[in-house]
Amino acid sequence: MDHVYAVLGESLFASQRLMVVPRSLEEPPEDASWAIRGIISNERYVIKEEKALLMSKQEGLGRPTSKCAALIPIRKNKAWWALAQDERREIFEAQSRHIGVGMMYLPAIARRLHHCRDLSPEEPFDFLTWFEYAPSDAAAFDELVSVLRTSPEWAYVDREVDIRLIHEAI
Repeated sequence: MDHVYAVLGESLFASQRLMVVPRSLEEPPEDASWAIRGIISNERYVIKEEKALLMSKQEGLGRPTSKCAALIPIRKNKAWWALAQDERREIFEAQSRHIGVGMMYLPAIARRLHHCRDLSPEEPFDFLTWFEYAPSDAAAFDELVSVLRTSPEWAYVDREVDIRLIHEAI
C-alpha cells in the first residue's frame, strides 16, 4: 500500500499490503486490519449503447504495464437509496456524466466495480472500485477521480476512502 486517505467520513487503517481474495470468506484472517467485501454484479446505470462503447474501449485488468492500482470504497447516503432507479440514472449520467467522464480515460485506466450492498445493506460500503493503470497514467487517474468528486452524484457520497497501491502481482 502506498497510502490510505479518507476523502469523506471514517478512514480505514493503513497497512503495508492489501490482499484481494477472489472468493467469499466467512471470517477474515486473524491478522487482518480490516476486511471489505463486494461482488461483481449486473451493471445498473448503463444503457445498451454505452455498454457497447465501454466494451469496445475498456481493456481488462492484469495488464503488464499497470503497476499502479487504487481501491476506492464508497458509501452513498440514504437520500440516494430513496431515489428510484431512473432518478439515480439521471444524476449518475445525465447530470454527472459518470460514464462519459470515465470514457475519456479509457483504455489507459482499467476498472472493475464490486457491489457491497447486494451482500447486505449493513456492509460498511456500497461500492468498491478497483482501478489499474501504468505509472505514466497516474496524473490522468488523479484527474479522473477529481472530476467525479466534483459532480452532482458525489453530493450523495457520505464515506469514501482512497487506497493507492503498487500492484506487485502483475
